[in-house]
Amino acid sequence: MTDPAADSADRSSGAAAAPPRTRPPRWWLLLGRDRAAAVAAVILAVVFLVALFGRLFIGDRAVRQDLRASLRPPSLDHGFYGLLGTDVLGRSVLARLVDAAGTTLSVAVPAVLCSLLIGSALGLWAGYHGGLRENVAMRVADVILSFPSLLIAVVVLYVFAPSAMNIVLILAIARVPVYLRTARAESAELRSRLFVDAARTFGTPSRNIIIRHILPIALPTLLTVATLDFCFVMLTESSLSFLGIGIQPPDVSWGLMVAQGRQYLQTAWWIAVLPGVAIVLTTVSATVLAAWVRLATDPAQRWRLTLPRKRRGDRAAVPSEMIA
Repeated sequence: MTDPAADSADRSSGAAAAPPRTRPPRWWLLLGRDRAAAVAAVILAVVFLVALFGRLFIGDRAVRQDLRASLRPPSLDHGFYGLLGTDVLGRSVLARLVDAAGTTLSVAVPAVLCSLLIGSALGLWAGYHGGLRENVAMRVADVILSFPSLLIAVVVLYVFAPSAMNIVLILAIARVPVYLRTARAESAELRSRLFVDAARTFGTPSRNIIIRHILPIALPTLLTVATLDFCFVMLTESSLSFLGIGIQPPDVSWGLMVAQGRQYLQTAWWIAVLPGVAIVLTTVSATVLAAWVRLATDPAQRWRLTLPRKRRGDRAAVPSEMIA
């Protein structure tokens, strides 16, 4: 017979010897360790805050004309709103940048959200069921992808009246296949996993399996694609406005500001260059943050963000605790 006291002592010693479970670092701690991603997050946060609340502070300064202040260069001598200079009509470039941020994001964000929701839902549904549904969904996606998004937008906006709503609808429809193909690939791979088979065996409806078991795993990839697609949609809207078939005056967007200032590049460079800088900073920041989000949301790759900065380049293939 075994001694109960000895067994309890062995169990207590084994429990004491077991290493404590460590909780994964919080996302803001991981973000703070990556300087490039942290700077990108700050830039995007500032852009979104300016787009949401900037118009409450500038009033009508974005459209207020003062011909006596025409083409003033950036200077501190003309007050806060003259900090970035004025355009040919004496309007504050700073105020117009703030107003244009709201217009540009009001087109890019709804277009990305609509295409994300529609494409992801169709892709998860088609990938899980397979067969004819999957084939039909993929053929429709192939047909849409066979035409460049910018070309479709140019043709449609040339036929119909250019407006923010039309641009959102066109870009949303043109970008649906991107999410449909990504979600279909994720769902088709996950539908054969053991946990999905177990849920199907217990009689769980297909809708619940897709929402509760497949979507949480596919969501990080879809969000990463959406972040990158936000850059493409914003650049497309700027290109359409630059061509004159996007946002129309008196509304203003960053692309329209570049188009209006291109003829003054030699005499008043700030009118076109500053909106271009805003476009570049926003798209580059979104791209950098998308790469960080992909690592942070992947449990198999998250350890890369916990390494010291000096060791990330040296040992980026294997975690340090796995190296003998």
